[in-house]
Amino acid sequence: MNAQIENILGQQTTKTSKIQQLIRLGLTRTQIAQLVTNGNYGFVQNVYAKMRAQGLLNNLSTIITVAAFTRRFGVEFEAYNVDKYTLKNALKNAGINCEMERYNHTTRAHWKIVSDASLSGNDTFELVSPILQGETGLIELEKVCKVLEECHAKVNKSCGTHVHMDATGMDLNTWKNIYKNYARLENVIDGFMPLSRRNNMYCRGFRDFTNFESLINEAGTLEDIARIFWDSRYYKINPLSYSRHNTCEFRQHSGTVEFVKISTWVRFLNNLIDYSKNNLVADASLEGLKEFNSDEIVTYYKNRTNKLR
Repeated sequence: MNAQIENILGQQTTKTSKIQQLIRLGLTRTQIAQLVTNGNYGFVQNVYAKMRAQGLLNNLSTIITVAAFTRRFGVEFEAYNVDKYTLKNALKNAGINCEMERYNHTTRAHWKIVSDASLSGNDTFELVSPILQGETGLIELEKVCKVLEECHAKVNKSCGTHVHMDATGMDLNTWKNIYKNYARLENVIDGFMPLSRRNNMYCRGFRDFTNFESLINEAGTLEDIARIFWDSRYYKINPLSYSRHNTCEFRQHSGTVEFVKISTWVRFLNNLIDYSKNNLVADASLEGLKEFNSDEIVTYYKNRTNKLR
């Protein structure tokens, strides 16, 4: 380990002071969380946000400049091994507003626990977030992940993690570029997803379409895009989510209750949407992800890809 990092970690000072020094040294927030807070990313993010608000990061050339994450989003967890009443009470005890409901697609102002007949295992459930926003939303998401882990929630091949990204006001060209960029990166994204999420009946891919980009280019409306997919929501990008929720829903991610996995995916999708406003992917490789992602995200997905080979 770098001597400067060892020196900082060995100091008899507060966690906040150590985090501030490591941020100035240029470490990523994920690295710092692993070194200082036992993986608690939210704690590190709070320190980082305060330093940024105070103008303490303005002159640090070692810091990677990434646009602040402010987009509204939502997450749907699919998991098993926790009784719904137990989960509801645990979330409420952690300060998370949560209710049990019958299966529905209505967006609530609270977290909701519903049944999902597609899941296998004992005590299956789907936990659906309210509308979350930016870094504050990720902090709440981390609290929920901690509760799920403490309740010993489990996932299997029947589980997925669906992410809705706010698409209010998104123009047709951006929608088209999102589909084309995702299709161009499909092999790369598949590489950091487990085999069960590379193509299944609930998140079908795009490679089986002949002349996929031509089909997308010819669409004159979002409804035309939905018709390409036979008005089915069961694709890696759900073509029906905007008409129902004003969102772009990404359905590919595997089931997980790990905050780092979900938060990295949310940030990746946000970056993909922003990039797609004016750009098409030219380098469809892991290295090509650097075009619109921080080194931190690219390194994370390189490691995931190597692990899943």
